[in-house]
Amino acid sequence: MPVSVIPSFDRHGPETPASPVVLSVPHAGRDYPLPLRAALRVPLASLLPLEDRHADTLALAARGAEMLLIASRARAWIDLNRAEHERDPRIDEGAQPLSEGAMSLKLRSGLGLVPRRAGGADLWRRRFADEEIRQRIERDHRPYHAALAAALSATRDRFGVAVLLDIHSMPPLATGGARIVIGDRFGRSAAARFIGRIEGAAHSAGVRTAVNTPYAGGHVLDRHADPTSSVHAIQIEIDRALYLDRRRDQPGADFDSAATLLRRIIDAVADEALPLVAAAQ
Repeated sequence: MPVSVIPSFDRHGPETPASPVVLSVPHAGRDYPLPLRAALRVPLASLLPLEDRHADTLALAARGAEMLLIASRARAWIDLNRAEHERDPRIDEGAQPLSEGAMSLKLRSGLGLVPRRAGGADLWRRRFADEEIRQRIERDHRPYHAALAAALSATRDRFGVAVLLDIHSMPPLATGGARIVIGDRFGRSAAARFIGRIEGAAHSAGVRTAVNTPYAGGHVLDRHADPTSSVHAIQIEIDRALYLDRRRDQPGADFDSAATLLRRIIDAVADEALPLVAAAQ
């Protein structure tokens, strides 16, 4: 039986791509299935720091004709920005045993395929059976990535180039820090021309940016980017204070301005892709 009647992700946009830009929001899901809630050792509200709160609402407000994928299932259930093998042996019976030194920094900190910690607290009252995690991979993780791969393939086939913008949100950085962090896996996942256009769109709105620090992108970029085959992928981390209320819970007074900025970023990336589109035609 399905763990929830809510689909694990929603797809927005035309079947035939109308833009070289594809949008993805993998961490804004607010569906917390009953088995997840039953396994918690902390209040459900303790999982909220894992959410990119209302990043999906922001992306929907900014979207034009672009294809957009939005995960519905909560990140606490399964993290779509982690690879299938990033399973935490401290909570996952099917995970490969690893020494502390052999784990990635994310896995050591409790942010594996199924997060173990949030807000400094251990989340689960029990370990998960191998089959439980395999079902989450098969029902939620793989379908999302298959749909995203299909969207990027169709976009490249039509335009000769595809650019994925993977939309996330972040807590405010230190005073005077960047309000938007652009991740391109240190130059591996996208051409520099796209990064420059995103920076330009943000700076023209008076918004400070950083590149790859402290967020360089994760599994979504590693899995789907292939610049040598004209598929570029960029992670966009947006300061939640730019679009949420003071409680960081609901869209705030500046939400429309943030949506307009994200729209400008999408337009700038699409405009930068136009010469590549023309060359492919």
